[in-house]
Amino acid sequence: MKIYTKTGDKGSTSLYGGVKVSKAHIRIDAYGTTDELNSNIGVIASHNSNKQVKEQLLKIQENIFVLGSELATPKEKLYLANGKSRIGQMIQESDIETLESWIDEWEKQLDPLTHFILPGGGKASASAHLARTVCRRAERIVVALAENEEIRQELQKYLNRLSDYFFVLARVLAKMDNEPEVLWLPSKD
Repeated sequence: MKIYTKTGDKGSTSLYGGVKVSKAHIRIDAYGTTDELNSNIGVIASHNSNKQVKEQLLKIQENIFVLGSELATPKEKLYLANGKSRIGQMIQESDIETLESWIDEWEKQLDPLTHFILPGGGKASASAHLARTVCRRAERIVVALAENEEIRQELQKYLNRLSDYFFVLARVLAKMDNEPEVLWLPSKD
């Protein structure tokens, strides 16, 4: 099977279930941005050797793939006649709760924030900050999509919590790598 199909050469693509749309469609932007986020998560993992972090990142990558699959599927094609999801697994409240528990555990290792911090803190930490910003963009696009099409609230909620996770993870990774966090101190001029 060839990797190229030439079906998108004129600017259209098919959603899961066969519906054709423009490659500029907001739904394509939404799941394309989650794909970009997933690649960013791979970069974090490549700069990190902590087993617990790697396991969490792998689970998150799997969830982002699931989330992207749902975004690639119009609501009318999402469920089979028997009421089951056409794509199988879907993001659930338990996935959001897992993120929250990871955030809570990592935060126990950190000093309280007294100032804003600038993104950085070594390769792994800087990569987590980048993932956080891509995640926020994905969330904004999904919110815009939800204003026009019906999507499950769990998708927005997962992305919102995930960006919080990446912020905390960036701080933890900086600490693990003995990299200082750079505080943003407003000028007094």
